Amino acid sequence: MKNLTVAASPHIRSGNSTTRIMLDVIIALCPALIAAGIIFGLRAVALTAVCIVSCVLFEYLIRLVMKRENTIGDLSAVVTGMLLAFNLPVTFPFWMAVIGSFVAIVVVKQLFGGIGQNFANPALTARIVLFLSFSSQMTYWVEPFYYQNGTAAADAITTATPLAMLGQSGQLPDLLEMFLGLKGGCIGEVSGLAILVGGLYLIIRRVITPTIPLVYIGTVFLFAVIFDAQPVYQILSGGLMLGAFFMATDYSTSPVTELGKIIFAFGCGLITILIRMFGSYPEGVSFSILFMNILTPYIDKATMLKPLGAKYEKKRSA
Repeated sequence: MKNLTVAASPHIRSGNSTTRIMLDVIIALCPALIAAGIIFGLRAVALTAVCIVSCVLFEYLIRLVMKRENTIGDLSAVVTGMLLAFNLPVTFPFWMAVIGSFVAIVVVKQLFGGIGQNFANPALTARIVLFLSFSSQMTYWVEPFYYQNGTAAADAITTATPLAMLGQSGQLPDLLEMFLGLKGGCIGEVSGLAILVGGLYLIIRRVITPTIPLVYIGTVFLFAVIFDAQPVYQILSGGLMLGAFFMATDYSTSPVTELGKIIFAFGCGLITILIRMFGSYPEGVSFSILFMNILTPYIDKATMLKPLGAKYEKKRSA
């Protein structure tokens, strides 16, 4: 007769490691990086490289100072650097990007214990800090590159993002241009096609589930219809798709239960559209995800399933 072994869950384990997951995320972000290089030129690639190198360096140094095992090998700092760069305009000064990298890695991530223990998405929090500190540089947009007679020509003039045009009833790009990314905006958020390819890769690889992206985007679409606010443009504008696929799905800062993910994503979508429609700032993705990150522990607590057969001891009164 075989003995039964009693052990704590989980009983089914995955062969995925943090490094493998982060590598998949990096691969998924590559289409957006390639699109940024085509649309905005080599400076977009250089800005991304600055953020990546800065994030890896700051993670190495802070772990050294804190006398803890170094974690740059898990590639999470690389992902943070790419996401931070994707949330910046192509003209953003390199030295300011280094400050953002410091905030993301040292302040938001490592001071809370490192990967898996941060309460907020490091790249998004750094973006908000940069926006509040360097508003002019964070809202300076240039028109993308256009190819004429086989030669890339850049119109180095300022332009408005589609979200700003929606608020001002300006002349919007057509939907194909919106989908491909021929518009003003941050370097990693403009191409809906590239983000969609990367998001589908993550879903196929089972790095993320489609729950949060579908509910988040669907909520924005639904309320845009209610407010008569051109729902397709709302989806393809700003950082909605980038946030839905790559930042709202962050393991450390999003709920673990399916019901919790639905509540979380619905909250992100509702806050995003309310800020876009009634706020003084045309974009609300970063603020909405950060706010819902703060609520994640409470959502998890409210939606956590009770294990079958579990009995809880009643709390004794004082």
